[in-house]
Amino acid sequence: MIKALFFDIDGTLVSFKTHQIPVSTVSAIAEAKARGVQIFISTGRPKIIINNLAALEDRQLIDGYITMNGGYCFAGDTVISKHPISPHSVEIITQYATERKIPNLVVGEHNMVICDKGEIFEELFYRQLKVGVQLEEKTVEEAIAEGKDIIQLTTFITKEQEAELQPMVPDCEMGRWHPAFVDITAQGCTKQQGIDEMIRHFGISLDETMSFGDGGNDIPMIQHAAIGVAMGNALDSVKAVADYITDTVDNDGIAKALRHYGVI
Repeated sequence: MIKALFFDIDGTLVSFKTHQIPVSTVSAIAEAKARGVQIFISTGRPKIIINNLAALEDRQLIDGYITMNGGYCFAGDTVISKHPISPHSVEIITQYATERKIPNLVVGEHNMVICDKGEIFEELFYRQLKVGVQLEEKTVEEAIAEGKDIIQLTTFITKEQEAELQPMVPDCEMGRWHPAFVDITAQGCTKQQGIDEMIRHFGISLDETMSFGDGGNDIPMIQHAAIGVAMGNALDSVKAVADYITDTVDNDGIAKALRHYGVI
């Protein structure tokens, strides 16, 4: 019996086309919640820019959040886990980005700033992803001083640059859900780890879990949950590891999968 649902946000709960949660998804999640199923968010986004879930939050449907790909997990005012990147690796990554004038988001526990903001950042975050929070631009030194413990760096590097950078920071994980940037966290910080920490906190068994995703950073949790569901709009690599491929986010994919497995 499924007792916990884990949802990615962008491309899973929230449509890339409308930037809204489909009505069918809200209704399906509300029905699952009414049946005693607990609802969790599992996203690469930091808390500060989770600003597109009002349709669920206003109805108090969410029990907990895995953010920054497992780097920071919380439920209400309780911090379940926090895993900062080592200062040495923060220095290497920020230096790599600064030398190349690459936009780099520096994320602490309660703050998020942008270094070397460029047109690609403006286009992707504000115009395409519709992130409504206007971030301050600061130097790397200011960003690190303000963030103290740095939990995630979102660096606008290509896959080729990622392959070059990864060996320099072996104590880091790199998760990519967009071709233009990669989310960097401490080693072991994946959505899989986030699920383990969340179910341990809530006393749920892994065989009672179901996860939904569409991007590369969702693969660990799709493989880990008892049932892993890939959205119809998911990457082929995500579909390849899923137990079930549902319809797209815009075509009632979540509701259809929950009905398919008898959760609602």
